[in-house]
Formats: sequence, structure tokens, C-alpha cells
Amino acid sequence: MPDPSRPIRTAAVIPAAGRGVRLGPGAPKALRTLGGTPMLVHAVRAMAASRAVSLVVVVAPPDGAPEVRTLLDEHSFGRTELLVVPGGETRQESVRRGLDALPDGIDVVLVHDAARPLVPVDTVDAVIATVRSGAPAVVPALPLADTVKQVEPRPRGEAEPVTGTPERALLRAVQTPQGFDRETLLKAHDTVVEGEGATDDAGLVERLGAPVVVVPGHEEAFKVTRPLDLVLAEAVLARRRATDGYV
Repeated sequence: MPDPSRPIRTAAVIPAAGRGVRLGPGAPKALRTLGGTPMLVHAVRAMAASRAVSLVVVVAPPDGAPEVRTLLDEHSFGRTELLVVPGGETRQESVRRGLDALPDGIDVVLVHDAARPLVPVDTVDAVIATVRSGAPAVVPALPLADTVKQVEPRPRGEAEPVTGTPERALLRAVQTPQGFDRETLLKAHDTVVEGEGATDDAGLVERLGAPVVVVPGHEEAFKVTRPLDLVLAEAVLARRRATDGYV
């Protein structure tokens, strides 16, 4: 049983070992610049902006941990402690390496996409607060604006038959950071084999049969995946710098 007299500590794990091929050739997606600063730095700052987060673990490309550490050392993240560890060949393996690097005493774990550099601190705090209130897994999410069709897949470019239209009111677009009770997330990674249908860490927890709850996400927590996303992120960042003094 947790010791009620001990403060609850929160850490964030940021897997940043992917190449990000949809943004085109060049540096890994997490190291692409946004407003002159690598997206990874923005993502770490977004986690460090929460007073509840005492540690951020960045999971770097397998052969790039020293370079990522040097890059992050060029920036300030306030009082938040920072660790950099080499990642694995898959996202699940990389997240697990980040979990293995956590010290004793961490109770709540956030897993955050490096490609979501502009998530507001209020969203981060809402996820943490909901885990601390007893939820084993929490995801921020938004209602869908578009109607969604289920289709029978065909080779790219071919017309695909529609097989159903899910009720939009029952669907949510999931964001990060996703928050977890540490032991629940570790059990999920130990139990669920990669490729068994889970595409995020909350999905791993779902496979355990543990409850996952949703809290409101934010429009600015979108994922920078394609060149148009980067254009939108630059516009959001420019507005923040002009109105909020964001650096």
C-alpha cells in the first residue's frame, strides 16, 4: 500500500526515437525545429511547465543519446530533473526503457509524444490530477468534428467500400500526455505483447481489462506529423510569443 504521508511524485517519459518519415527526409521528427527550437525541447518544456512533474525521461534514438543530451543541456527546464536514455527498435520498447530508468518513489507516469510540442500545462495538470484521484489510466481527448467511415481497405489509390458509420458522439480523438499509475503501466508493458492491437499505452492498459478514463484535451495539443501540421504549429507558437511571452 502507498504511504499516505509521502508526497506523490510524477515523472514524464517522452519517446523520441522515431524517424518521422511523414515529415520528409532529414533529422528525426522530434529534432525538427519549431520557431527555431527543436520540437523535443518544446515537448520537454511542456511537461516541465507542470509543477507536479519532477522528472522528465527522454528516450533518444538508439545511437543518439549523447547528442540528444548535449542538445537538451543547451536549454533550461527550470527545477525539473532530466534523464536521457537510448531507445529501442519500436515505440513500446522505447517507452519500456524509459520506465526502467525511473527511480523509486515515482507514483504517476506520463507518456507524451515528442511530436505534440504545444500541449498546454492545464491539460497536463488535469491528467495528473485524475490519476492522483484514483484512475489507473487517463487520456486527454477531443470530440470528433468530422464524420468517420469504416471501410474495407484497398490498395492505395483505389476506391474503398464503406462498411459502416460509427456514431460520432461516442468517439474521441486521443492526445497525450497519457497518465498512469506506475504499477498499472508496468504491468501492461510486461503483459501485453507488441502488435496485439494496442496502438498507444492506454491501449495496453485496456488489454489488461483495467479502466481508462478520458479528460478534455486541447486543440493546441495536436500532433505534428505532416508538413501542414508544422505550418499550423508555427502559427500557434508565433501567437503565444506575441501574447503570452512564450520563449
